[in-house]
Amino acid sequence: MPVCDDNKLFEALTLEGAQAGLSWSTILRKREGYRCAFDGFDIKKVARFRQTKVEKLLLDSGIVRNRLKVESTVNNAKSIIAIQKDYGSFYTLIWSFVNGRPLQPRRKHANAVPSTTALSHHISSVLKKRGFRFVGPTICYAFMQAVGLVNDHETSCYRYEQLKDR
Repeated sequence: MPVCDDNKLFEALTLEGAQAGLSWSTILRKREGYRCAFDGFDIKKVARFRQTKVEKLLLDSGIVRNRLKVESTVNNAKSIIAIQKDYGSFYTLIWSFVNGRPLQPRRKHANAVPSTTALSHHISSVLKKRGFRFVGPTICYAFMQAVGLVNDHETSCYRYEQLKDR
């Protein structure tokens, strides 16, 4: 489903980055732990986390206790705030990559879904230049799928039809 809320976009980007190198089911099981640990993905609150909070989070079994991933979440919150100042919202930047309308690639089979695209490479590059971390092209493509920038449901799936005209 298309996501238009900066905090929800931040959550999706964080969870996609946390998933790197792990199974998606692991992250889904820890989703509530992430919401609790990162104050409901309130961007302004997370951007104010200090090193003492990061150290405390590294002891929290409700999230993936990887220093780089935890620190990247705080860093990415700060980067989103900078984007909000420049664009009015993170949503405005993210959706500008698809001109405000989800891509509709019409996949007939799940094995036709790529792990990256030229656009995910471009988004990754833009976000990295803006200071984001854990936003490689594969993470960005998964993020694009999660927030509705691309409708990768198979054309035979009922969700494809529900989302094709959004």
